[in-house]
Amino acid sequence: MISPPKTILAATDFSEYGDRALEYAIDLAAALDAKLHVVHAVTLQTVEIAELAVAYDALNVDALREKARVALEARLGRARERVTFGPVLVEVGDPRDLIDRIAGEIGADLIVMGTHGRRGLRHLLLGSVAESVVRTAPCPVLTVRPK
Repeated sequence: MISPPKTILAATDFSEYGDRALEYAIDLAAALDAKLHVVHAVTLQTVEIAELAVAYDALNVDALREKARVALEARLGRARERVTFGPVLVEVGDPRDLIDRIAGEIGADLIVMGTHGRRGLRHLLLGSVAESVVRTAPCPVLTVRPK
């Protein structure tokens, strides 16, 4: 018999798709009385042309993380009245790796994340974080498609 998830990890990239998935995860956690952990990955863009390269020092990275944390907390807002949350996690790195690692660390029963629903050349060129996580996650992954 399958038991309902008690620990859910929601990943968001602050896009409309990520926000929709976060709302879905909040509603699901509330309905199942599950603990909800939320993660956002800050990705640092690198530029190959030396003259255009920007070096990220610790202060810049910390500022990016803090800005993301504030944005994430604002999105959680009133949901704190309905759901028990784990720590809000804002980490620097590849979202594919971070989501998998954090899911394992917290013992997630389910990952909820958005998908942009790209196909064809756009999918080939941009890749899919959701697709990668579905293939490598230590637990089931629920992808929330755009409306």
